[in-house]
Amino acid sequence: MSIRSLEELAALEDLRQLKYRYFRTLDLKRWDEFADTLADDVVARYGTHALRDPLVFEGRDTLAGFMRDSLGPAVTTVHVANHPELTVDGSRASGSWAFEDTVIVPDAKSVIRGAGYYTDRYRRDDDGRWRIVETSYDRIYESITSLDDTPSFKLLSHMWEAGSQQG
Repeated sequence: MSIRSLEELAALEDLRQLKYRYFRTLDLKRWDEFADTLADDVVARYGTHALRDPLVFEGRDTLAGFMRDSLGPAVTTVHVANHPELTVDGSRASGSWAFEDTVIVPDAKSVIRGAGYYTDRYRRDDDGRWRIVETSYDRIYESITSLDDTPSFKLLSHMWEAGSQQG
């Protein structure tokens, strides 16, 4: 059994906080903060049956712009990540995360639910902050429910409706 240095333990915690921040800022639509979790040269690959072919993005502005444009105020998302398996090697790191997500799209009359595993690579940039350099996921499952099939479903509120208080 090896003894981990305090520096490595601090890096592991920084990486956990980074991924949690990635999901929090995505769900809360805090796009500048979301972009700051990403390296300038990030590459992202999201495999999804709902959108058919995997989506591939290169560059922070491209990825953050896609999320901003696709997940506007009419779309509600919730992502939960856990079970991180992280490895640190100096200013580089890699990791795997289990995740579950729910996406409510009233305009498309659908609710998408799914789960899978993210695989990430990270880099500590010159400013000392860790950022995501590469991210991708493989779905274990993805399901879609038409709101036409569930007439009792009512979205009672969401953070972006008129008059709503944001926390």
